[in-house]
Amino acid sequence: ASAIIRRYVELGNALNSTALAAIGTKYICLLNETELKDIDPNTLKLVSLNPSACSQATKNILYAKAKIAFSGKPFPAYYELIEPYLGGAPAVDLQALSGENVNMNLSTFVQLREEVLMSLTPGEVQGLLGMYLPELKQWQNKAPIQQWIQRQKQSELDKLHIGLTGGTQEGYINLVTPKFQTPSSAPLGPVAMTLHLLPSLLLTFLMMSILS
Repeated sequence: ASAIIRRYVELGNALNSTALAAIGTKYICLLNETELKDIDPNTLKLVSLNPSACSQATKNILYAKAKIAFSGKPFPAYYELIEPYLGGAPAVDLQALSGENVNMNLSTFVQLREEVLMSLTPGEVQGLLGMYLPELKQWQNKAPIQQWIQRQKQSELDKLHIGLTGGTQEGYINLVTPKFQTPSSAPLGPVAMTLHLLPSLLLTFLMMSILS
């Protein structure tokens, strides 16, 4: 299929609605970045595609084109058309959708870009999921929802009233383990000097504590 598509494009044929309909969801992931960028956004109005199984780069390109293609549609028609492409949506667009009562299902929600999903607040997630919000409870121990929960304050999760647990308690912070250089690449001079002086420094500190 990939060879056929390459040959079709090499012969100067456009990836119009007829070609995209023939390629379909099954083979849309085979298109490279150059071919995807050559697609006229208006052709997406005439075909039914779902790039959810494609690479993130493919999702991003097709989402941008789908947004242009369907931008003139009112809600809820716009959301129904753009939903298959939301895996490429940036945070700002999803935050805007959260105020439109779109009722996003969980299968779409968990396919959002990971960094975008992690940036959403509990209130924005509630706005996106709408009637499907209670189903989030079933995912609280599964990726990527578990990771999202761990980034939220428990008090904010409690406001959703669906029993989510695992958020950060008040007075606590989530610490990110720093990445240190490996011993083979880190400068050894200051480190070695510190380790050499540590016993004497510690002994001095203890003696001063005792004498005081």
